[in-house]
Amino acid sequence: MLTDPISDYLTRIRNASKAGHRVVNIPASNLKQQMTKILFDQGYILSYKFEENEVQGNIKIALKYDKFTKEPVIKKIQRVSKPGLRKYAGSGELPRVLNGLGIAIVSTSHGVMTSKQAKQENVGGEVLCYVY
Repeated sequence: MLTDPISDYLTRIRNASKAGHRVVNIPASNLKQQMTKILFDQGYILSYKFEENEVQGNIKIALKYDKFTKEPVIKKIQRVSKPGLRKYAGSGELPRVLNGLGIAIVSTSHGVMTSKQAKQENVGGEVLCYVY
């Protein structure tokens, strides 16, 4: 049993990209699916596919690499709010990652979104992770 499935999700992506893998399999949940869609929309992953099994299902993520240098597009993916210490931010104090070059994924009452989208909708929430 995992105590923090979001950290496991981020660690699997981090380890696979450092090892140079093309595809990574992750056990699915609704929150992980929404986070995967955000990573795809922001251009951090190449593609994704949700596979339904009897019990839980899987997410297959194709990682994205630079064409010339073969380095992963995701330089750093970092968990912010942990089960032991939750980090919440109001709409006015949502973080900017690398002065706007990275993204912060936030879980709000309107769903999971980036910090830019949350600022536009004027909602705050739990800051899940930073990606850049």
